[in-house]
Amino acid sequence: MTPTVSASGLSLRYGGTRALDDVALRLTPGVTGLLGPNGAGKTTLLRVLATAVPADSGAFTVLGHDPSTASGRQEVRRNLGYLPQTPGFHPDFTSFEFVDYVAILKELTDRTARHREVRRVLECVDLSDVRGKRIKKLSGGMRQRVALAAALVGDPGFLVLDEPTVGLDPEQRMRFRELIATAGEGRTVLLSTHQTEDVAMLCHRVLVMAGGTIRFDGTPAELTAWAAGRVWSSAERAPGAKAGWRTGMGTYRNVGDPPPGAELLDPTLEDGYLLSLDGEHAEVAA
Repeated sequence: MTPTVSASGLSLRYGGTRALDDVALRLTPGVTGLLGPNGAGKTTLLRVLATAVPADSGAFTVLGHDPSTASGRQEVRRNLGYLPQTPGFHPDFTSFEFVDYVAILKELTDRTARHREVRRVLECVDLSDVRGKRIKKLSGGMRQRVALAAALVGDPGFLVLDEPTVGLDPEQRMRFRELIATAGEGRTVLLSTHQTEDVAMLCHRVLVMAGGTIRFDGTPAELTAWAAGRVWSSAERAPGAKAGWRTGMGTYRNVGDPPPGAELLDPTLEDGYLLSLDGEHAEVAA
């Protein structure tokens, strides 16, 4: 499949910190999850791909456009929808006014056509009934949906979402997953999240970042399979485990190198993710 996004050698330093270290990736239509601990470089990578900050070195294209040139950067931005981790809202704007403002920035100059598009994206995120309500009076989940509507303006081919479900309650998160899954039909979505369950439920592919590098690139099933034979149950905390916690049943679930005769458990995506971070068994998939 022809990639929507193709990047190689992306590196970026902030002072003495290497936020990105020779990152290469190819993204195709569908939802790709981006996992990693705080400080892994996830947000930096998203900001580079969204042309919000330039990399120190390396190159990438979005839908065949090269953002290293002014004309290419303009085309990338025309085909991009970006939901940052902390969307900047003017609290006195209504939902309609905010999305309309973003549509103007995206060069939708015909007022009638632009307002038709604003109504369309607000309907997509089920906010038509509150489009005249001021953002400061909306719930946190509704504000996130306003931000997603703004990202969807112009039907972009590449959608970048940075922690869109953070702070949402279970019902709101479920609703947002539905919206993201729908958005991923026919376009490329890069979803950065700390929620492994979001990746398990939404993504056809997952990347794991740590220390500015990609530690894993494959399917959620392949990441889960990394932990096969390395998750076990014990009556007491296992001192040699890389991670372990007491379950509601009173036993301990351990991840790492099990002792002989251990009671093995079925692995989860989270188990594979935890093991990928130590780098011991990590290999980036072709």
